[in-house]
Amino acid sequence: MDVRVIHCLLLWAAHFFLAVPHTIPRVLSNTSKTGDEQGTVTNYVPWLMLCEMLSILYTPDTHITDCVCCLSPCNSVCLVYFPDACINLIPCQDNGAICIQPCSPSFHGETSFVCEDRKWQMLSDACANLDVQSLFQRISQSELLSCSGGHGGAAGEHLPFVGGGKPGHGKPGDGAKHFGAGNHSCQADFSCIIPDILSSPAIPGNIADIVELLKKISLQLSENVTRGKMQSYSRIANHILNSSIISNWAFVKDRNAGSILLDSVNLFAGKLLLRNGSESIQEPFIATKGYSIHRNTSAKSFDFSMEFNSTVNITGQVVIPEDELLRLPRASKAISVALPTLGAILEPNQPDPAFVNGLVLSVSLPEELRSVVLTFGKLDRREQAGARCVGWHSLERRWDAGPCALRALSAAAVVCQCAPRRRAYRSFSILMAPGAPRSPLLALLTRLGLGLSILSLLLCLLIEALVWRHVTKTQITFMRHFCLVNIAASLLVADVLFILAAIVHDTALNYQLCVAATFFLHFFYLALFFWMFTLGLLILYGLLLIFFKITRSAFLAAAFSIGYGCPLVISVLTVAITEPKNGYLRSEACWLNWYETKALLAFVVPALSIIVMNLIVVVVVVVKTGRSSFGEGCKSQDLSSMIRVSKNVALLTPLLGLTWGFGLATIIDSRSLAFHVVFALLNAFQGFFILLFGTLLDRKTREALRMNCFSSRRTWGLEKVKFIYFPING
Repeated sequence: MDVRVIHCLLLWAAHFFLAVPHTIPRVLSNTSKTGDEQGTVTNYVPWLMLCEMLSILYTPDTHITDCVCCLSPCNSVCLVYFPDACINLIPCQDNGAICIQPCSPSFHGETSFVCEDRKWQMLSDACANLDVQSLFQRISQSELLSCSGGHGGAAGEHLPFVGGGKPGHGKPGDGAKHFGAGNHSCQADFSCIIPDILSSPAIPGNIADIVELLKKISLQLSENVTRGKMQSYSRIANHILNSSIISNWAFVKDRNAGSILLDSVNLFAGKLLLRNGSESIQEPFIATKGYSIHRNTSAKSFDFSMEFNSTVNITGQVVIPEDELLRLPRASKAISVALPTLGAILEPNQPDPAFVNGLVLSVSLPEELRSVVLTFGKLDRREQAGARCVGWHSLERRWDAGPCALRALSAAAVVCQCAPRRRAYRSFSILMAPGAPRSPLLALLTRLGLGLSILSLLLCLLIEALVWRHVTKTQITFMRHFCLVNIAASLLVADVLFILAAIVHDTALNYQLCVAATFFLHFFYLALFFWMFTLGLLILYGLLLIFFKITRSAFLAAAFSIGYGCPLVISVLTVAITEPKNGYLRSEACWLNWYETKALLAFVVPALSIIVMNLIVVVVVVVKTGRSSFGEGCKSQDLSSMIRVSKNVALLTPLLGLTWGFGLATIIDSRSLAFHVVFALLNAFQGFFILLFGTLLDRKTREALRMNCFSSRRTWGLEKVKFIYFPING
């Protein structure tokens, strides 16, 4: 057992009978909303003395989380934790139970724990040693003094001391000492509170208090923001944005604290006064730049290069295009703020597991300016690190792709064009979502499969053209080969467009060209599925409606309406609904968007519906072909029937698109390389399967090919004989 545990138990036993009873921490259920205590506790536990002693012995600079004592909801026994060793003497019993504890005497607030997997896990930590009211009182007093010309008495009359509502923090009397000194020495630039804040640990409770302090400053003390005020404000914010303490934000009680901080920074920085037409204030984790702008100014850019951590630098740029500046009716100013670590703090509030992959860039611009161009350097520069341009919706507190559009993408950087809106969107960044696994094997299979598929489809169409006259003599064979030709043609065009879309996206990324490629790719892939659906209906017609005859003209009208009419309607509606909101394309490829507008559903829903219906067709075929033979005769007859059924399934699976059903596996587990390899094999080679099962294995097609070859040889032989025996007269 750890020596500290032994010390803990000995100290606890030694002081158990000597300790003055303290208030017992309350244990709440996860459904409790009233705060009432549950269960009966028969013994007082001198937990404060025990934890204080251990803190002094081992980690004198830390607070109560270094020694946590909770009461088990079931047996009211003290539990002791050491965070570095994760020691749990007695596990909790009820998953979801919540334990709320006061902090040690030198801190105010409380810490909450939740029972998960029979272990207490920290939920939030509000223990703090800063007094927001006292700190704000000091700078408010100095602000009023500076505004009233230094008449301290008058200013003091308007600001009664409000910081006494909280217990002393740090050493007793510190708050009063600092407050008293503030009446004489606190500068108007807030610098008097900087030492207190920078000397305080950036623990979750202090982070929450500093966020609250910055919010109050932004709302009440943001008039005439001088360079000195902005420097002090940035130093305070920098203290809680340090990359080394980002993990502490996870235990801040208010989950919107990051968004509140961002709004506060934007509000305060937007009122920065510019000296000589420009200003630049740089801290390691927050940088602010401003320029005076007017309609005759050339394009303005804000360039940032900041340290994300000790080993990674990150860059960003905000450009106001010259044509935007022409909208300005008068001289104005533009302010930009760069925050390298805030992206990791902001809660994404969206279903996909995306995370910020660059700076958070905020802009404060005149209302007349409608768009800016932002360049984000990537933190994660791996090949699969795609990007989505997003703006932070300050009212709904979430990332939104609505105000932004992707303009260029490379391995190192992303270029976005965004539309700032005063009330909703001021801050922008890029999101990266873990996508499908990238593998050389997967890429090779896809390229080989597409190449072979295109060649196979060309050969299929060529063979169909050669034998068309011979294989379309009856009504049913005409309809079958007509569907087969349109399936092959749709897949051929879709495969070619797939390659072109990849080329367009990987080069300069012409946005309109990418939209066009995505539209036609969507249309022809849908046409592929709807023609496979038409073929499935034709098979049912041949099996079930033997005595019902359909004319060729009626068939052609119905087939074209289903095969091309339905895809056209779906494709046009999709682009018409989503493109005005910049939600048609996904950022990492020329294909339908998923994360913001779910435009991909316009392909997935019809495709999966057709797969299900065609699966029913295959079941009907299996039942019809196997019912007449199974169980009627010898084993050889049953075997031949099973072979016939298996052959039908093998023939129909690629022709009816059932191989696309394996795409469900890649949706369920998008990171599984095995699923993606199987899906790539079956679908990249679909053109080859159509040639093999739809053309080469068809008996009538083979006979027609032999007849064509025989007649060609015979014709060539006769021509040769004529040439030998009846030479052309010269």
